[in-house]
Amino acid sequence: MRAIGRNLGEILSWVVIGLMVGLTIVVVVAVIYRKLGASLSWYDEIASILLAWITYYGAALAALKRSHIGFDDVLRLLPVGARKVAVVIAEILVIFFFCLLAWAGWKVLQVLGGMSLISLTWMPVRVTQSVIPIGAVLFIFAELLSLPDYWRDVMAGRSTEHAAMAHGATPNGDARNGASQNGASQSGGEGNRP
Repeated sequence: MRAIGRNLGEILSWVVIGLMVGLTIVVVVAVIYRKLGASLSWYDEIASILLAWITYYGAALAALKRSHIGFDDVLRLLPVGARKVAVVIAEILVIFFFCLLAWAGWKVLQVLGGMSLISLTWMPVRVTQSVIPIGAVLFIFAELLSLPDYWRDVMAGRSTEHAAMAHGATPNGDARNGASQNGASQSGGEGNRP
């Protein structure tokens, strides 16, 4: 399951990078054309679509890495039994929401049949809006793939939000045990601190 998650993460990373590069190119070209007095009629619509695609595919990538905003500190304060219940309820709510979003996105695609973009009449609106159900399904899949590791970390009381601080480091980057305070424990002084 971790191999599937790694592969999905790689694919989503490259998709998001490609979309961001594409969006950057579209906006830069549009700005150059506008400065030359020949504004492009299609760039605004395409830029909006690319931004939506970045959002949906990026959200799935963040779900896979458990990088969305959460309340790990609250979970860690709960007793293990209550923590289990809270995680299960939260996961059910998230998956339910994205199932609902996938269903609604599918219904929207059915309504949009036969429509095309205003500025690029050869592009069906269904293609551009397909990101809603696809992104929702990818989010659910990513959530389920990352759930076992998340469950293990939360039940062990490890923070998944503050991974940099999970091993005893402080927000300043110093270790709590004093082992890496820029030489302070070895020289007896403040080391290289300002």
